Amino acid sequence: MTVRLRLTLLYGLLFLFSGALLLTITYALVAYNRGASSLSVEKSADGREIVTAVVLGDIEPAANDDLPPELRQVVEAAQKQVRMEKSEIMRLLVVQSCVALGVMSVVSIGLGWVVAGRLLRPLQTMTGAIQRISAHNVHERLDVPGPRDELKNLADTVDGLLGRLESALDSHRRFVANAAHELRTPLTLEHALLEEAVIDPDATAEDFRERFRELMTVSEQQARLLESLLVLATSERGLDRREGIDLAGPAGDVARAYARRHGFTVETDLRPARITGDPVLVERLLANLVDNAISYNVPDGRVDVTTGTEDGRGFLKVTNTGPPVPPEMVDRLLTPFQRLHRTADDGHHGLGLSIVAAIAAAHTADLSVRARPEGGFAVTIRFPPEDVPVV
Repeated sequence: MTVRLRLTLLYGLLFLFSGALLLTITYALVAYNRGASSLSVEKSADGREIVTAVVLGDIEPAANDDLPPELRQVVEAAQKQVRMEKSEIMRLLVVQSCVALGVMSVVSIGLGWVVAGRLLRPLQTMTGAIQRISAHNVHERLDVPGPRDELKNLADTVDGLLGRLESALDSHRRFVANAAHELRTPLTLEHALLEEAVIDPDATAEDFRERFRELMTVSEQQARLLESLLVLATSERGLDRREGIDLAGPAGDVARAYARRHGFTVETDLRPARITGDPVLVERLLANLVDNAISYNVPDGRVDVTTGTEDGRGFLKVTNTGPPVPPEMVDRLLTPFQRLHRTADDGHHGLGLSIVAAIAAAHTADLSVRARPEGGFAVTIRFPPEDVPVV
């Protein structure tokens, strides 16, 4: 059953109900109307009494008792006739009203069909326009004119949804193109190393070992890239686990581990910061932040890791002393495959901060990235208040 048919039936039923209610009220008012009756006695010139009776309804019994017997019979007969005529009038009223109600119900259904069609015409236009929109022309909009009513609000909401969908599709296309490029580069390098070993007739065992070491390095880079892509997809999907976490613990472990691995100075100020989240994703977030802060730095630079609680919300802050970061590059660094002063073969693929942004969004945390005037950048993440106990 279409919406137009349902609206038509609704209009018809409402008219039928209101018409029947009006008929019932009219019938009750007419049925309980007693009318008006009067009696008058006058004397003629020759001394006779002339009684005039106007009977339009019932006369009170007390008035009938005051009449002479022969006049009382006349009045009672008149009253009986009035009741019979009133009964016939009421029957005709019901029959004719029902006929009129039936005819008008049919007319109201027809008018309801026309009115419903006119009301739904903008929706049909929008439906046709939406059906014509695909991935190839998602830039098109409904752009419905007219006053600000429910249909206009619906059209504007759909236009907003199409805008977000267009942005998501563009981002997806860029992501796929960049991922394909990142994967193609090591594959090309692998093929070149293998081809060089095969076509070199004077290759020795040591040459093959060197090629294999280079292939292992390329393979490790591919593995890190695939792992990063998997983490990015997992974090964008949402949280599978929610546990109570104190950021101070994993932040300290990650800071010490990366400081030893890179021989870098990592200063910590770790105060309790209770949050709720996925421990694995939170640890990956910390690792990416510290790794980026160390990688995008200057010789003898410094990284500061701070945790704490403000207004009941746990926060994490990581700053470094790297080279100056152009302010216009800050937002771009949060998108996949964006590098700052880096090359494609250094083991970094430009996914670090994009993974951080995705993990923060999965935890409904507020992410702030700011370029420091003296160089480097400061990343601050404020998590929602803890709402589950530690497991």
